[in-house]
Amino acid sequence: MPVATTPPQRHAPSAPPGRRAGFRRVVHRLVTLVAAAAVGAGMLTAPAHAAPSVDEIDAQIDKQWQQLEPTIEQFNKVRSQLRANQKKSKALKDKMVPLELASTLAMNKVGDIAARYYIQGPSQELGALLVNSKPGALAEQLVMLDRIAEDQRRQIAGVLKVRDEYNKQKEKLDALIALEIKQQNDLAAKKKQIDTEIKRLTAMLPVTSIRPAGCPAVDGVVSSAARTAIKTACAQVGDPYVWGATGPNSFDCSGLTQYAYKAAGISLTHFTGAQWNEGRKVSRSEARPGDLVFFGSDLHHVGLYLGNGVMVHAPRTGKPVQVSSISTMPIAGFVRVA
Repeated sequence: MPVATTPPQRHAPSAPPGRRAGFRRVVHRLVTLVAAAAVGAGMLTAPAHAAPSVDEIDAQIDKQWQQLEPTIEQFNKVRSQLRANQKKSKALKDKMVPLELASTLAMNKVGDIAARYYIQGPSQELGALLVNSKPGALAEQLVMLDRIAEDQRRQIAGVLKVRDEYNKQKEKLDALIALEIKQQNDLAAKKKQIDTEIKRLTAMLPVTSIRPAGCPAVDGVVSSAARTAIKTACAQVGDPYVWGATGPNSFDCSGLTQYAYKAAGISLTHFTGAQWNEGRKVSRSEARPGDLVFFGSDLHHVGLYLGNGVMVHAPRTGKPVQVSSISTMPIAGFVRVA
């Protein structure tokens, strides 16, 4: 009986080594293309948003700062007014101390007169004069009584004058104190508003920043006071901007100019609106190093002019004291204080 046998196994002819390597390269490329297609599809479904550049963030802050800085300078104005009113208040209080004493003494004197008349009565004095007088001297006695009454009227009138002066000064003081309280409340509200905005703007600032070099060489007609102010302001380049600050380690715009000229023996108010009126206006063609240069129709910013179209100033939060062109903002004018 014939026995079944398994047919001999046939093997596919093996490919040469060069062909096998080429095949693997083709597969690798296909896998790479498929993966790239998948990633591309994912990007289409969830597009990525590019973060704003440093320049874009800076531009946003500059635009918003122009709206905020007038509020800061208004704060400086109200604070200056408050300090002036507090001095007036103290002067009034000092003036009222002797007035209050004189008023108290005068009213005590009126009280003594009133008590005497209440106890004795004017009729007793009249009776004493009439009883003790010689016959025929009634007219003389009446004249004497009239003089006594006139003297008492003068005393009372003097008392009332002192009292009225005291009350008048007290009314002024009370009104001033009420104004101070209102100003303090306004300051507190503005400070909260400014701090909130500063915090928001600071959060937008880029992590890195570039500090500019110091001031350039200044050539031209410069007074000794202006020379001192320029040297002082330029020494602060790199110091941080802090609103309301007047140095020595941080500044806002009018605080820097005040600090610079204080070193030269010239007193300026820490408020742009006041500094605008604390010197002589000069045209742009007449401007020279050391002049104050103001910006905006509301005079919300000031810098110290260095000539050649540049200034040293405290720009805003996030930007330290630095040298900048004066053409970046609308110029209101120049003021010479030295």
